[in-house]
Amino acid sequence: MQLCSMLRPMVLASAAAFFLTPFVAQAQPPSPGGLVSSMPVPDQLELSKLIWNTIAAVDHANLAGNYSVLRDIAAPGFQANNDAARLSEIFATIRQSRIDLSNALLLAPTYSSPPTMVAPDMLQVQGMFGLRPTAITFDLRYQWVAGRWRLFGIAIGTPSIATDQPGPPRPRPQPAPPPRSQGR
Repeated sequence: MQLCSMLRPMVLASAAAFFLTPFVAQAQPPSPGGLVSSMPVPDQLELSKLIWNTIAAVDHANLAGNYSVLRDIAAPGFQANNDAARLSEIFATIRQSRIDLSNALLLAPTYSSPPTMVAPDMLQVQGMFGLRPTAITFDLRYQWVAGRWRLFGIAIGTPSIATDQPGPPRPRPQPAPPPRSQGR
């Protein structure tokens, strides 16, 4: 199932027209002509930590009603295009729904597509945390800035996942008795 097809309306806004799909609080990409410093491609643990830190930062901002830390830890382009008030508006739907994003910290992310370098210094990560009854989907972009990956674009969704409801037990088929041999 594609990430986009299972989303309720995602928290989305576009700060620039770079991406084909809108991202919350995204910035213009850097020009490809510049030299890129040596950057490590995150391994599975580092990638999970990036995602968990981002979700935790949004959760803390939602709880406090203060998005300045989320903004301050992001890439410079993200900061230039988003002040704390704008981020508060962008995340209002998730904040008002009282979705506990911190539950995502209990699970490893499931990726809907492999993490991809979409520019020389830009990493895109898409997937979800399969929580029930409300999953948390994400589409994140990180930019390599000053020796570390920093948030560049974010889209978070909270689709409802159907829960398995116990029903009446199904009767178990009984094995057929062995055939009787007839004596002659």
